[in-house]
Amino acid sequence: METLLTYLFVLIASALAVALAAIFLLLKRETRTRLVSLLVSYACGVLLGATFFGLLPSALRQAEAEPVLAAVLGGLIVFFLVERYLHWHHCHEPECEAHSTMGPLILIGDGIHNFIDGVMIATAFQVSTELGISTALAVLAHEVPQEVGDFGILLSSGYSPSRAFRLNLYSSLSALLGATAALLTPLAALGLIPYVIAVAAASFLYIAVSDLIPDMHRHQRKGAAISQFVLMLAGVASMWLMAVLLKP
Repeated sequence: METLLTYLFVLIASALAVALAAIFLLLKRETRTRLVSLLVSYACGVLLGATFFGLLPSALRQAEAEPVLAAVLGGLIVFFLVERYLHWHHCHEPECEAHSTMGPLILIGDGIHNFIDGVMIATAFQVSTELGISTALAVLAHEVPQEVGDFGILLSSGYSPSRAFRLNLYSSLSALLGATAALLTPLAALGLIPYVIAVAAASFLYIAVSDLIPDMHRHQRKGAAISQFVLMLAGVASMWLMAVLLKP
């Protein structure tokens, strides 16, 4: 049952994100920009909530605080190096200076990212169904605005809409490979699950702080700060509510 739930929620978090992003592209540019901006604010809250109400408490219940927090710190440093030197950057707009116009590089980077997402979701389900579901929903929340940006970049690089959708879908399915790798690896027997969860927390925290919050600050329109704050709190609250309702 655990394996079935893992694959189900990996598919929901990856394939559904691509499908929703494709629907966003059917909207007018102004509408799309507005909705993606709102979704980024909500996703930021979801990632922070999943980190502090789900992932970190779970890791700290299974291992001593010092090595768990060291794993979080190490994860933050690794994600900084990956973003700094491999240009693995989350993009939320069709025209994004963080990416070149080379579509294959975007697809490869997205595939690696999705593989890691699959590992995180599968590892979370090995701890509890509650943690697995909240992790999958947090992945879905931040994947949708990223996929919207990736779609726009592929289209501007000369890909047709159908080909961009197909290739993005293939790239998203690498999450299944990540989940399979995590399920086949004896993480529990090796005592590694709390540290993988800690690195997952570092990933969510890094995305929220280094990518989503700066993106929110770039929107200076009147009333933006209030709507961003409310939506971020809504994202945090939804993860807190899920932790309360699904707690065994």
